[in-house]
This record gives sequence, structure tokens and C-alpha cells, in this order.
Amino acid sequence: MRIEEAINQKKFRNNRQKAIINILYTNNWMQNQLKGFLKPYGITQQQFNVLRILRGQFPEPLTTSVIRKRMLDKMSDASRIVDRLYKKGLIERKTCPLDKRLVDVLINEEGLKVLSKIDSHSEEMDFFKTKLTTDEALLLSDLLDKFRDTED
Repeated sequence: MRIEEAINQKKFRNNRQKAIINILYTNNWMQNQLKGFLKPYGITQQQFNVLRILRGQFPEPLTTSVIRKRMLDKMSDASRIVDRLYKKGLIERKTCPLDKRLVDVLINEEGLKVLSKIDSHSEEMDFFKTKLTTDEALLLSDLLDKFRDTED
């Protein structure tokens, strides 16, 4: 469905405005798709992101400040997300031996199992796999990188 039909708007100020509105609309659509996909696993998108970050670093721990820097959503509260994952039994927390003010966070076996289950259904997360060729997906990714490039 074209953006004009999706939001019932026939005219845009220009093509750049139309592109920005389309990006925002598509982002919300994708987040809703991901939310529905993750619901059976009992985790949020932000929790999923943190678990993937921790798995990528495994078996080395990370501090919450490093996790925050690597998160997709920079506005997320990494400490609260880590607390929730700890309460769900998906991660371990320990005081950092080098700096007692910091907490080391490490994904545990249960967290790895959850990600493994999700991975076994990862094909379902490729929302546009039938809509875009691999070349088109690469072009879209390159265009989005260019769009975010703030250096002129």
C-alpha cells in the first residue's frame, strides 16, 4: 500500500517530506510487527536488543553504559532493561572487579535458549523478504545510511 493510501493524504509539500513521513510510518509498522513476533517469548524489542548485544559479546560481560551505547534505541533506559532481564532469569549481574561502581552484565544459559528459540523462527522476522530483492534491500540500507549522514 502506498503511503498516500495508508495515511489518506494525497499531497505532500515535496518528495522529501513524503519520504520522511513514509520512513516514520514504516518504522511504526515494523515495530508493531516485531512486537507481535516477540510477544510469545515474553520480551520487548529493547530486551531483545540487549540480549543480542550480550550474546554477541559472550562469554565476556558488558557494563550497562557499554550496552546503552550499542543499543538501537538510544533513548532506552539500559539499567531498567537489565533489571527486567535479570528478574526474568535471562542474564547475570556482578559487580565489576576493576571498578566497584560498575555492574558487569552477562547473558546466561536461559537467555541464550530464548534467543535460540527466536533464531529458529527468524525467517518470520524478515518482513520484506518477499517484497524486496537482496539488491533492493542493500540499496535501501545504503540510502538510509546516506539519509542519516549529518556531515555535509
